[in-house]
Amino acid sequence: MSIKRMTRRELLKYGTLAGGALLLPLGFDRIGYAEESGLTVRPFTQQFRKPPVLSPVRSDATTDYYQININKASGQVIPGKTTQFYSYVAPGLQPSIVGPTIRQRLGRQSVVRFINNSLGAPTSVHLHGMASLPQYDGYAEDLTPPGYYKDYIYPNNRAATLWYHDHAIHHTAENVYRGLAGLYIVQDDLELNLPLPKGEYDVPILIQDKQFSANGALIFDDEGEDSQFGDIITVNGVAWPVMQVEKRKYRFRILNGSISRSYRLSLSNGAPFVMIGTDAGLKTSPTPVNNFRIGMAERYECVIDFSEFPVGTQIILQNLSNKNNEDYANTNKVMRFDVVAAKGVDNSSIPATLRTVTPIPASQAVRTREFRYERSNGLWVINGKTWDSNRIDANPQYGDVEIWRLYNNSGGWFHPIHVHLIDAQLLDRNGSAPFVYERGWKDVFYVGENESLRIIGKFGPNTGLYMSHCHNTVHEDHDMMNQFQVGQGTAENNPLSVPAKKLPAPTL
Repeated sequence: MSIKRMTRRELLKYGTLAGGALLLPLGFDRIGYAEESGLTVRPFTQQFRKPPVLSPVRSDATTDYYQININKASGQVIPGKTTQFYSYVAPGLQPSIVGPTIRQRLGRQSVVRFINNSLGAPTSVHLHGMASLPQYDGYAEDLTPPGYYKDYIYPNNRAATLWYHDHAIHHTAENVYRGLAGLYIVQDDLELNLPLPKGEYDVPILIQDKQFSANGALIFDDEGEDSQFGDIITVNGVAWPVMQVEKRKYRFRILNGSISRSYRLSLSNGAPFVMIGTDAGLKTSPTPVNNFRIGMAERYECVIDFSEFPVGTQIILQNLSNKNNEDYANTNKVMRFDVVAAKGVDNSSIPATLRTVTPIPASQAVRTREFRYERSNGLWVINGKTWDSNRIDANPQYGDVEIWRLYNNSGGWFHPIHVHLIDAQLLDRNGSAPFVYERGWKDVFYVGENESLRIIGKFGPNTGLYMSHCHNTVHEDHDMMNQFQVGQGTAENNPLSVPAKKLPAPTL
């Protein structure tokens, strides 16, 4: 049996190298796909890049119109190799394994046309974190087949770091892994008027782990519908990049876009992150931390002040890792910052108050529901049940405040749980207060090993059918997702009420 066909959990258990000639004690770095295939990918040999910002094809008084094609494409992800991937490709932009960033303003509407040109499989697009109407939310069974398109309408009603990604039923993990993910940033006047770093100093960071064969081809291996871990860390589609940073403050919008890997991020010189935002926007006040945990699909915003370090300083963004990840020789590194001279005066600062986030008292909840996330008969289940589009597991009424208890009774895995439509707040974890950096509005909640979380949220601003699921997308695909309905179901708020249309598409 080759090492690649032996699961990485088995390697950890037995510590065996090929042929049984050598045993590795537990705690040693395991052999990765790249090393086994003879592929050498050295960290910090490629330059950092930002995804391009997508311009609308046209705009009117209220709405900006965008077009994105969903194609197969190829390009360089690791040095010297050409990799085929899936791509959100916009007119005039080069295809990339990370989609272009959309930047919008609060209250302006977006219409984004996604065209499934040449992927060869159905897709569904979820704008993660947006309070979209059900028919534009990327419901897992609302599919756009090859040769079809769909116009998604987004209200841009939250100022936050969001992301768009594939959500096709039973194929989300592979489609996202192969490239169908991009950032979507909404800003409002309050945020723009704060003296936080702006423009080129406001930087998106999309972290993903990948694995490649010797010829540079992506390998998708979910270990028997368990998890997908890679041995190469990419940032914005580049393996272990180096970013030149001026001696000044930077704002980073960090998204964990991995399929199964969580991270615990720290800086190699011990410098702090000043945490300023959670999934759904700015916190009330900044909080410095030396490290923080980020589960799949979580977003955290922070400021790093490089003015304190001499020109020439090199600082590694490290991954200290968490329980039940599969770590390899270099998965403890994410990227490197190289400090260079500032081009001008840094007039940015971090105000003591960012935005008012009012806690929701538990006393406002009209009911409490419990959702247990478990492994049963080879499937990932919620309250013992798999996905069923005909079953509704919760029916809050419009405006109801509810507490949801999210419970993981296993020590062998963790689950980042995403609730569509609403922003919520974490009341407690195992009865203790949330970490300081996760106190704010969120839509993904890291349910760790043997943890019980209570979250609280108000259901709206829309009615209709929405999903909730684990954002280990392998678990989601097999089959850890369910749905809730806010208010009464109608023909208008049915998520399948606006189906994809056959190409050719009219002009936007």
